Amino acid sequence: MTGAFAHGAIFFIRDYNPEQNEDNVLARMLDHKEAIISHLSWASLFLGFHTLGLYVHNDVMLAFGTPEKQILIEPIFAQWIQSAHGKTSYGFDVLLSSTNGPAFNAGRSIWLPGWLNAVNENSNSLFLTIGPGDFLVHHAIALGLHTTTLILVKGALDARGSKLMPDKKDFGYSFPCDGPGRGGALDARGSKLMPDKKDFGYSFPCDGPGRGGSELYH
Repeated sequence: MTGAFAHGAIFFIRDYNPEQNEDNVLARMLDHKEAIISHLSWASLFLGFHTLGLYVHNDVMLAFGTPEKQILIEPIFAQWIQSAHGKTSYGFDVLLSSTNGPAFNAGRSIWLPGWLNAVNENSNSLFLTIGPGDFLVHHAIALGLHTTTLILVKGALDARGSKLMPDKKDFGYSFPCDGPGRGGALDARGSKLMPDKKDFGYSFPCDGPGRGGSELYH
């Protein structure tokens, strides 16, 4: 996903032509990038506050010695999906877990013999029984995925320039703050920051380990 969005950003900077892509899916995506980014931001904030808030609350309750005050939410939708595939321990009466349904009868004799027994046995890990801990883990994973997607989408859609600096592409390779190794303001190479460093002594302060400087640590 990271590579795909990186190449998408390169495409928008180097190859995208607004005149050739007028009113197609790329143009519409760029026209609505604020809405796309804001919706992803909202989803990430929602997941972050609720998931991390539940973790913090439950940890505090355990620390105070009152575990009965934890907020434990059952993953109803995930349990429903497992029930639809034949898991009967949750009490849902749907699809393969419905003993009176045609899917249940067909699953026992026609297209998946042995599937229901395998799903409901405790001796294997095909469909583990899930609970409140899985609810938190699922939402924590969703938080990471949505936040990653938000960063990548914003980077790709804003690659052609933002309202803060729409003409960045017209500046040179060593524009200030362009990162280390490019000669910008954040380049920490000695040859850029101190061109006359060679004129100082061998143990000049901050000259690094092994040279007797102030950062000698071996």
